[in-house]
Amino acid sequence: MTASASLLRVQRAISRSGKRTYHDLTTLPNHKPVISHGPPGYSATSGHVVTVFGCTGFLGRYLISKLAKMGTQVIVPYRDEDDKRHLKPMGDLGQIVPMEWDIRNETQIAECLRHSDIVFNLVGRDYETKNFTYSQVLAEGAHRIAKVAADVGVPRLVHLSHLNASHNSKSKFYQSKAEGEELVKEAYNGATIIRPGAMYGYEDKLLNNLAAWPMFWKLNDARTKTRPVHVLDVAQALANLVHGSRLSRTVNLPGPSTLTHEYLLDLVSSLTFQPESRVPVVPKSVALLAARMAQIPWWPMLSPDEVERRYIDDADTNGDWDVVGVTPAEIEQHAITYVRRYRSAENFSRPPVFPARTAVVSEEVL
Repeated sequence: MTASASLLRVQRAISRSGKRTYHDLTTLPNHKPVISHGPPGYSATSGHVVTVFGCTGFLGRYLISKLAKMGTQVIVPYRDEDDKRHLKPMGDLGQIVPMEWDIRNETQIAECLRHSDIVFNLVGRDYETKNFTYSQVLAEGAHRIAKVAADVGVPRLVHLSHLNASHNSKSKFYQSKAEGEELVKEAYNGATIIRPGAMYGYEDKLLNNLAAWPMFWKLNDARTKTRPVHVLDVAQALANLVHGSRLSRTVNLPGPSTLTHEYLLDLVSSLTFQPESRVPVVPKSVALLAARMAQIPWWPMLSPDEVERRYIDDADTNGDWDVVGVTPAEIEQHAITYVRRYRSAENFSRPPVFPARTAVVSEEVL
């Protein structure tokens, strides 16, 4: 085949890919049509406009990356100019639209979601500051976003909660998450509530904390049960909601296995070839006192509510991964990627060694 014939075939394929077909048309719950076009991938146009509140956080950046790769235009509300700079290259020209906002300003919230057909509320913080309490962010802020979304007429709202959200929890963080769920449902009819377990990834506060500060994970004799889930699995689950129909329910996204903190400490120690921490287990009262003293510096450290959470087992709830079309990965499949940097130069390239799962509480079929 000559070069000119090959070029002609490529041109014809490109021209055919630009044609729109019936499946390129999607009708939203408010009867607004969404039409996708262009070649698949980064330079495509899905026709969807999505607002992601909390886009500069841990989960937000991975969700935006997946949305942008599908050709979705993403509105990225930000508070600090520097916090959103890394999001711009994730999408094609004009697909990542930054907008400044304040969670207390309903006018700015309305501007951020006015043209969107789905809104994700990922706003959250696992410690309180002098400006915001748990309730002000996780409950009042969530209610404000849901209310404005309903007033503007956004077809779909996805609210991120937590697997352990409960009004009866000893943790104010989990209490505020539960309160936020109720307020969102009250303000927006048909909202989707997502409840993931503790997430791990590059910038997580799970594996990195286990490697850097193992002493704080020995609380409760390291018997606390947790169900860690890969952040990319949760991000993919959220991204899949964009192209699906409205899901007016609560979706639980726990990890595939229930593990103890003891096993996670063993896992990180084995993967990093670091000796186990010899720091003794301190009583809860001492840990709470130390956490209160740690609030004196301006930078975030271990908070008293986080100490309380180290004594709370993850909820024993069945996962709804089939609803979002994702199969969650075991933590052993990805842990080495995130903790390899804690190895010494001598051990950096050694193959991973995994501990026996004697400390595993149970494994679930999701």
